[in-house]
Amino acid sequence: MGVQTAVFALDALFPPDLSRGERASPVALDRRGAWLRALPVEDGRWRIRADLERTDPAFVKRLIAVEDARFWIHPGVDPLAVARATASAAVTGQVTSGASTLTMQTSRLLTPRPRTVPNKLVEMVRAVQIEARLSKREILALYLTLAPYGGNLEGVRAASLSYFGHEPSALTPGEQALLIALPQSPEARRPDRRPAQAKTARQEVLAKMVRAGALSSLEADEAASEPIPGRSPFPALAWHAAGELARQARADEASVVSTLDASLQARLEPLVQRAAAAQGPAASAAVLVVALDGRAVRASVGSGGLDRPGGWIDMTRALRSPGSALKPFIYAMAFERGIAAPDTRLADAPARFADYQPENFDRVFHDEVTAREALTHSLNVPAVDTLARLGPEAFEARLANAGVTLWRPRMETRQAGLAIALGGVGLSLRDLAVLYGALADEGLAKPLAWTEADAEARRRERGVRLVQAKAAEEVMAILRETPPPAGATPAALVRGRPLMAYKTGTSYGFRDAVAAGVVGGNVIVVWTGRADGGARGGLTGRDAALPLLFQAADLIDAPPAAPPPLAPRSAPRALDSLTRTAEGPRMIFPPDGSVVQVDAFGPASRGLVLAASGGETLSWYVAGRPLQADPVSGQVIWRPSGPGFYDLSVVDERGRAARSKVRVTG
Repeated sequence: MGVQTAVFALDALFPPDLSRGERASPVALDRRGAWLRALPVEDGRWRIRADLERTDPAFVKRLIAVEDARFWIHPGVDPLAVARATASAAVTGQVTSGASTLTMQTSRLLTPRPRTVPNKLVEMVRAVQIEARLSKREILALYLTLAPYGGNLEGVRAASLSYFGHEPSALTPGEQALLIALPQSPEARRPDRRPAQAKTARQEVLAKMVRAGALSSLEADEAASEPIPGRSPFPALAWHAAGELARQARADEASVVSTLDASLQARLEPLVQRAAAAQGPAASAAVLVVALDGRAVRASVGSGGLDRPGGWIDMTRALRSPGSALKPFIYAMAFERGIAAPDTRLADAPARFADYQPENFDRVFHDEVTAREALTHSLNVPAVDTLARLGPEAFEARLANAGVTLWRPRMETRQAGLAIALGGVGLSLRDLAVLYGALADEGLAKPLAWTEADAEARRRERGVRLVQAKAAEEVMAILRETPPPAGATPAALVRGRPLMAYKTGTSYGFRDAVAAGVVGGNVIVVWTGRADGGARGGLTGRDAALPLLFQAADLIDAPPAAPPPLAPRSAPRALDSLTRTAEGPRMIFPPDGSVVQVDAFGPASRGLVLAASGGETLSWYVAGRPLQADPVSGQVIWRPSGPGFYDLSVVDERGRAARSKVRVTG
């Protein structure tokens, strides 16, 4: 009893060090089991945790037959093997057969020691301790995780993928023999550097398999004719997302099964690289594809390539301006609250909201437009006016309730402002995908799912209500009517092509170009720009992001959708118009009594684009002198000669006029 107690005490005081086996990186797999990426451990070694569920059972059986026939029944040390080795050494005067079990080899791999008789005794003790702590399958998985295969390869999965180009789930007899032979002398038998020695070692293992009854002579002869492989680099698909999944995995996970689709990812990555390269040497790009079913992320391209500036940064996570991409949610909430309807007429004229005075991207005002037209053409003033009626704080709170935070400088001191409507906040592509997923799913927002387990959980969740289903569908119907980019045929005219509902956005200074779309049960979000946030000249969301959105949609196997039936449109009588009309021309910009600030004066200045409604032919006058339309754009541009008060008038073909007196400042 005392001896037994002492043994237990010594075992508790001096346990085996299993930490090396815990320092292994899991592999991120796609949803069908294809390898995406793994992470190296210390010293750049590829130690991939073995997964017996994904390891060829024939290989496991033959490994045990050759290396440790009584593995399943001995306590870590095989007494028969020890007796045989001792007797052989006594007769011949040298070691002719080994006695190391797989458990003893595992002990040596956990704590490497020189091969001496005293250290062999230590390995035996440690093997017994390991057997007391781990099951046989756990010991086998630990051995197949730590076994060296030459260079910086450790573990059967790393070796199989590097030498054979596939997981060890299905191995030929020749591949199995090579994987059994390499750990015994990995550097001397490396197939990529010493193919002759590798072939000889493989032949010896095949002979052992035949003697053990694990392989027939005919199968061994066929296996011996297999070519000796070289070494290939590991796959690195979805470099950013797969690396993130691998880093977040539990220590005991051998594989992380993601929602990503390796086939789609492989098609999208070169597409994004080409798009980034076409936009300049400093440009980058990112694409996120999310299935509405379970909000499963099917593809995540974080940059335009690791060789490009900022290519190591995952731009699907970066906070960038969404530009006008938030406008659909402003109108959806307005429709829900009864502030407006799709065909409510809104004012598109110069307006000041406290200290904020927006203007349209093309600097042209259109007097009155419907909410449908305002969203389709991404007009700024109606969107800001609608957000003012909603309240920017209320709008921001609705998004936050759905799990999406709008970031702005000094959030703790600055309140939400109307600039939200034009992208004056920071938002990630992932959050934008959450919002557009809600718009396409009857107004219900759900977090993105990056693993199959999370996707299954999302399917069971009801989600958080962002907007009512009717309002969401009304906005989706409007977004499906948005004109496609140049060179893209409207979906309704191409049989079998799904309808795309989409919106673009451009940030201040053309820094960020964004496009978000819903097509065939998928949300696609695209960004192009510079990773450092630098300004770019004139590249808008429609020019720089929208073509990439349509190209990405073409790569997705989405089902066709029939165009919606034509139906008369009309707003409810109470929401027919929020403004009043007048006969004759109406001055839109600059309005009477306004103060207009310009950057420069004279013929070389940028000038002011004049706008009015009422009549097909309008003539403009400043102080009685006519202004001519620009021959290229057709717009009437006024370039004041200096600061001061000016009288402007616009006259229609019937002689009716509208006038305004404005003050121009520098």
